[in-house]
Amino acid sequence: MFGKLFGRGGERPAADPHALPAPRKQDGVYKLRTLGDTRVMALVVAAESGDWDAVKMASAHFDLGRDHQVLGELSDVDGLEEWIGRAVEEDEEHRATALLVSGSRHIIWGWEARTSARASNVSQEQWRIFHERLRVAEEHLLAAAELRPEWITPWRRLLTSGRGMSLDTAVNEARLDAALRRDPLDLETHIEWVSHLQPRWHGEPGAALEFARTAFADAPDGHRLGCVVAMAHIEDWVESDDKNCLDTPEIQGELRVAAKRSILHPDYRRRPGWQEDFNIFAMALSLASESIVAPRVYHELDGAFTRWPWTYMAQPEKTYARFRRRA
Repeated sequence: MFGKLFGRGGERPAADPHALPAPRKQDGVYKLRTLGDTRVMALVVAAESGDWDAVKMASAHFDLGRDHQVLGELSDVDGLEEWIGRAVEEDEEHRATALLVSGSRHIIWGWEARTSARASNVSQEQWRIFHERLRVAEEHLLAAAELRPEWITPWRRLLTSGRGMSLDTAVNEARLDAALRRDPLDLETHIEWVSHLQPRWHGEPGAALEFARTAFADAPDGHRLGCVVAMAHIEDWVESDDKNCLDTPEIQGELRVAAKRSILHPDYRRRPGWQEDFNIFAMALSLASESIVAPRVYHELDGAFTRWPWTYMAQPEKTYARFRRRA
């Protein structure tokens, strides 16, 4: 059925030799771990053990200067901040990588101190720790970018720290330009800027969606940048007091076209963590009550749930499971 609907053979892509076995739950939903990849799992395990040499060996399979998702998995490791500074100081040959990892970790560590609470509910001590950790992140990421000017990941992370530190718009725009000069179609940079343009971060209503539409219009068929359109609609939903705001024929149609031209296009490449792209569309399509493409997206996911973007929900995994049953 799905092959007829979308002009494909209906067959799943060839099995990935690095894919982790999917654990099963009673409801058929499972949380994707380490991007569903054995090599990423080895990298995370090395980081969890505090073994810098093992981290370097495991990271050789990836380009941390360009792969935001792998860097994100590494940066999420609790306790990384306790030892990565030694690598920065002692490993001259790999100092740029150590700086990149440290900077990325300090952003996450900073937000852990701030929490996701509204600004008015964050204590002065939380703000102090938050900014202290973000200052270290800025220093390390800027140093990494100087050592490896071809890298894009430092600039995308600097957009996050710049937003958290409420830096001038001109500074953040310069960082956006630096990232997009290195890859004009980089999805994670575009999604970060969509967040930056939200009214809760002093952006103008409608600016994020306009930015997303313009960006995707220039992308080739099969490019994952289509996710930025879905993410812009999700952000509109977050900002709105009307939780049915996406349930319109126009938005349903736009999401349908974006999905067909990106993640459901034959030229789309499934890399480690591709399930997050599908989860972004799954959430947006479900919030829009779309019923034509959404079943295909959930079918391809086969129960794989990713933390992002469902963190906007009070019960992320349960919400995913409910939407999946309805699709």
